[in-house]
This record gives sequence, C-alpha cells and structure tokens, in this order.
Amino acid sequence: MRTIHIIGIGAGDPGQLTLAAAEAIGQTDVFFLLDKGAEKHDLIALRQQLMARFARPDHRVVAVADPDRDRTAAGYVRAVDDWRRERADLLEAAIAEQLPDGGTGGFLVWGDPALYDSTLAVVEEIQARGRVGISHTVIPGISSVATLAARHRIPLNRVGRPFLVTTGRRLAAGLPDEVDDIVVMLDAHCAFIHYVDEDFDIYWGAYLGTDDELLVAGPLREVADQIVRVRQEGRDRKGWIMDTYLLRRRDAPAGR
Repeated sequence: MRTIHIIGIGAGDPGQLTLAAAEAIGQTDVFFLLDKGAEKHDLIALRQQLMARFARPDHRVVAVADPDRDRTAAGYVRAVDDWRRERADLLEAAIAEQLPDGGTGGFLVWGDPALYDSTLAVVEEIQARGRVGISHTVIPGISSVATLAARHRIPLNRVGRPFLVTTGRRLAAGLPDEVDDIVVMLDAHCAFIHYVDEDFDIYWGAYLGTDDELLVAGPLREVADQIVRVRQEGRDRKGWIMDTYLLRRRDAPAGR
C-alpha cells in the first residue's frame, strides 16, 4: 500500500503555507508534478521553493506532462471528465513505476484541494480502479477566495446573507437568484462585463499572494474596462493568468 498526500499550498504566498502542509511535505518521498509547459513555469517554481525548504533531502520529483483539455468540445462536463481520465491514466502509471510499496507520494495543490481542483477526483479514480494500492489524505490550503478577501480587507458574507462561489461559465448564463454576493473563479471571458448596468461593486484580484499580484476594486460600471485591460496586460506579460473576484450588489435589502 502506498500513501498519497494531497497538500494544499495556498494561493501563492509561501508565508501562507500551513504547519500541517509543511509537515506533510516533510513526510513525502516522491512528489508528482503536472507540468503545464514553459508558460506556467512559475507554478512549478513555487512548488520547488517549498520542497527546497520543507522536504526531506532525499525526496524525488516526478514530472508528468499535463494533457491538454479539449476547450472546443460542445459538452463541457464530458470534456472535463475525459481530461481527468487522461490525467488519471498518466499519474497511475507514474505512481506504479516511481513510488514503491510502503512509500509516500505527494501532490502540491495550488490553493485548496477541495475548491475547483481536479487532483482529489483523479486520485480517487486511481484508487477506485484498484490496480495500484493507495490510500490518501487531504491537507487543506488557503484558497484564492480567502486571499482575495484578505487583500481587499473585506468579509465574504454580509450579516444574515449567503454568498455563492461559482464559475465564469455559470455567471455568464445568468445571475443567481436570492444571492447578492457572488465569488467567481475560472472566468476566462470576463463574464462580469454582462452586468455593468447592474448596481454591483467588484473586488478583483489576479496572481494573488505572489509578487505579480494585481488588485482592482470599485463600482463595476466604473472599473470593468480597467479590469479587462489589466487582466489582458497580465496575461500578455506572463502567458497565463489566474484571477478571482467578488461581485457584491450595492445596498441589497437585508434578508433578501
């Protein structure tokens, strides 16, 4: 039996690594990294810093090329399922070949493993197949959502009101009912621009917790164009971008 640690490492600030995560890194023999290409080397570099600081001197790193997801497929859920299955195939083979029985492997997951990340689902699929005997643990991390709120010095919820965490794809399909505080992740197309005529404030952040962090906040109708421009400039400069934002309806009635 092999043990797999799925370790949340936070949104990018090494200072936000939890003590539990540091301990799990120190217990790991082999780290498995999904290589997303040269453009996203920064994502590997942070993991390498954490391993250099907290991992055992004799640890090993196994890099696996991340398969491309079909972003033109008509069925989004089916495309994601196929992509996860490809990941599972590659990682199952890597674990079988590179991690001996009784060994401990680890995945260093950006943010929190429970929030819009596929690593947990992939490991559970490998476990369910039964071809490689593994057990797994999950160590939570500080998410980009928590970091966004901290950087803007705001609460995510207002008194007696819920907030929703959703995706840009879902937001583009329409505003949710009875929720006035909407946290949006995975928004490649700036879905907030559809709602500039609504009475929202927006709190936006990209590369949260890193040296490249970008923050914009204000009434949506006034700052939407600025966010689109700043976001594109960041993407052009680095070749990739990860951003998160909160839409907050202004002066929403209490208990709505």
